[in-house]
This record gives sequence, structure tokens and C-alpha cells, in this order.
Amino acid sequence: MTREQRKLDHIRYALELNSGNRSTGLEDVRFLHNCLTPVDPDRVDISTRIGSLKLPVPVFIDAITGGAQEVKEINRRLAAVAKAAGVAMAVGSQYGAVKEGQYADTYKVVREENPEGIFFANVSALVSPDEARAAVDMIAADALEIHLNAAQELIMPEGDKTFSQIPDNLSRLQDCVPVPVIIKETGCGMAAEQIRELQARGFNCFNVAGRGGTSFAAIEAARGKAKRCEKFADWGIPTAWSLIDAAHGMQPWDTLIASGGICSGWQAAQAIALGADAVAMSGSILAVLQQQGEEAAVSYLQDVIADLKDIMVLTGSRTVRELQQVPLIFTGDTLAFIQSRGYEPQFKRKH
Repeated sequence: MTREQRKLDHIRYALELNSGNRSTGLEDVRFLHNCLTPVDPDRVDISTRIGSLKLPVPVFIDAITGGAQEVKEINRRLAAVAKAAGVAMAVGSQYGAVKEGQYADTYKVVREENPEGIFFANVSALVSPDEARAAVDMIAADALEIHLNAAQELIMPEGDKTFSQIPDNLSRLQDCVPVPVIIKETGCGMAAEQIRELQARGFNCFNVAGRGGTSFAAIEAARGKAKRCEKFADWGIPTAWSLIDAAHGMQPWDTLIASGGICSGWQAAQAIALGADAVAMSGSILAVLQQQGEEAAVSYLQDVIADLKDIMVLTGSRTVRELQQVPLIFTGDTLAFIQSRGYEPQFKRKH
């Protein structure tokens, strides 16, 4: 099967399978209402940062697609949505484009559609420094996502299973581009132990991409008709758990990004309250775009941002950093996770 057909399959199955019944863990997180909030709605500041990069809002469209002519139009429309909603956007994996020199136009279209936009390039953890630079140059990217997808590669018949090479290759990529480098999972989450290892290698921007949204393990099992692999559709660390784990090891200069099943302003606010600096959304945006069109996708993102700001008012949070410090109530499996890891339920990320 060609790389192009695989990209088309990913879009098809992402829409068909959706997120299934996979829990993000965010359903176990509750806010305490602040009846004496000192925050007026017009005084809420939702600007944030990813490394040295400043974002006007803490929500962006995460990696979805690219690398096939049939999806070039999807990327163009996503870039138009990002422009209208005032959010950043990451493109899908450019691995094939930098390796084989094909379909670069399916990525470049985002910069053509939104020349002043904030865009993130996206490559495999096994690219060379030259290939990473090529991906950034391809779209004049403002940041670079390096994705980790062991579960997907393991199940995918044509997957690259040289996992032992990844840590050392990441070190080669650490300072290869002049923009922030984000280490990103792809739906299975990141644990504190691996984040500490990445920090020791010099990385300071992490997108946990936890379990709860699109499952590439489920997609690959469906693509390959591999019944044995279907059980791995639910593999991974739920998004809330991964954020809690990550927040305990974040340094003041680190950036933490939440993704994985986040599809509302309420969930975005929960993720930020758990320590995230920004929140990324992908599958839910794609579904609205494909089923209802660009205007609906823009309205959807605007509602997410408006709900986030309202929750900031109701918790007395003027800024993203203040929202990271509000008290939370934990229940269910997420509380059990906190206790099993030896954490205090009211721990707050240090700044």
C-alpha cells in the first residue's frame, strides 16, 4: 500500500471510528465555583506561550493530515478556519515529503492560505537534522512537532519498528532548528518517567496527547483487519492522568500541551487547570469541518474559546497561569491514579 493511500485511510477511519468510548479522565475533574470572582469578562487574558513562541489563545488545531493530493483541500480549509478563528495550526506528518520529496504542496497550502498564521511543522522521531530543517522550511514553521507513535508503528504492517534508535536520534534533533521543538505523543499519553528522560536530553516542550481521542492503534487495526490488535485500541494513558504526571515534573521554563479527546471549552479549561499551557484539538475539528463546513468549524472554535473564558471568570482566573492554580476536586479512577502515584490531590504546577 502506498503512503498516499495510507493517509487517506487515516482520514476515513478517524472519522468513522471517532474516539469510541475511550475515557480522557477529565470526567473525574471538577471545578469549585468562585462566588466572589474578582475577574470581569473583558479583563480575561488568554494569551500563552510554547517555548519562546507567544500565542494569542491557548487553543490550536493539532496535526491532522497531509501527504496525499486528495487531502490538500482539507489542509487549505483547516488553514482558513485557523485564520478566521485566530488560532495556530499544526500540519500532519511531513515524513514522506522530506524523505521522498512528494506532496510538499499539500503542506505548503496552509501558508498560502494564511500567510501571517502560526504553523507547526511535524516529523517522525527518526528524521535526520536536515530533514527536520526541511520540514520547518517547507511551511516557514513557527515550531516543530516531533511525534512519537510506537503503538501505531507496532500495529501498522508497514510500520518502522526501530524503536531503540529513537532516544539517541532525538538528541541529534534537539538543537537542529531555530524554532521551539515540541515532543508529541499521538494518542497514548506520556508518563513522568519518559518526560524526565526527555528533559535530561534538553527538551522542554511536551504535548502529552493522551488516550481519549483518536486512536491510531484502532485505525491501524481497522486498516489491516487485524482482529488480534483490536484490543490495543484502548492502550495508553488517559489525557488527565498524563497531564497530572507531567505537571509534577515541569520546570518553570517548560511548556506543557494537552491533547487527546479534548473537544470543548470546558475540557480545555480542565486541562489548563491540570497544568497545561495550551490545548490542541484535531479529530473534533476535522469532523465538524467535513460534516458541516468551514463556518461551522470556525464557530465551534469560537465557542470553545468563549466557554474557556467564561470558566476563567467563574474560577477567578485572569490568566492561563492563574487558571493553573485553581483548586480542583478529583473523583473516580483519576483520584485513584493520583493516589497510586503518591501525589497530593491539590498539587499545583510550579512557576
